[in-house]
Amino acid sequence: MNQEPRFISHEPLRFEEKEIISRSEELHHFAEKRRSIRQFSDRDIPFEVIRNIIMTANTAPSGAHKQPWTFCVIRSQELKQKIRIAAEKEEKESYEHRMSDRWLKDLEPFGTDWRKPFIETVPWIIVVFKRAFEFENGEKHQNYYVNESVGIACGMLINAIHNAGLATLTHTPSPMNFLTKILDRPDNERPYLLLPVGYPANEIKVPNLTRKSFDQVAKIFD
Repeated sequence: MNQEPRFISHEPLRFEEKEIISRSEELHHFAEKRRSIRQFSDRDIPFEVIRNIIMTANTAPSGAHKQPWTFCVIRSQELKQKIRIAAEKEEKESYEHRMSDRWLKDLEPFGTDWRKPFIETVPWIIVVFKRAFEFENGEKHQNYYVNESVGIACGMLINAIHNAGLATLTHTPSPMNFLTKILDRPDNERPYLLLPVGYPANEIKVPNLTRKSFDQVAKIFD
């Protein structure tokens, strides 16, 4: 027998048009300041901050509200060292044998290589796992739009990190199966993204990049 859905009253935010425009503009200008960082400080961050940014990501929409994600929060220096060794092994193989010449050429402006010292430097690492399915009472249940749902949650997580005045880098060593083993995750979880979370190192420099204009990324149908 199908259970009737339960609903509660919703109280939407209400702003005057002028404030809507102002708020949207302010958020855009704030987001423009976000940069991917590869050199971090080892300055500590309270766990409460990490908890808050994860719970912000946890508000993301998901298929059938399954919330198909697990955020593994790593502070252990021993685990971070294991992750760095395994990640650099895969990255070295990628840079030397897996990546095409064009891919390597496209990476040149960023000055990247297979070395990932930031994994051990930052106070916290967040590894996001996607949950392909669930076990409930011994039965396997499907999750829906898993990649899309987890991708949205990761975007909200990155924005929450930026909002806290911290920095991160989207790191996706490929393949990432070593994370499942090191963190002893169950069979229904797959590694999706690794995010170092910390303060930028002092006096660092970042590539001089420009983002695409509105006309380059949007098409209006009116």
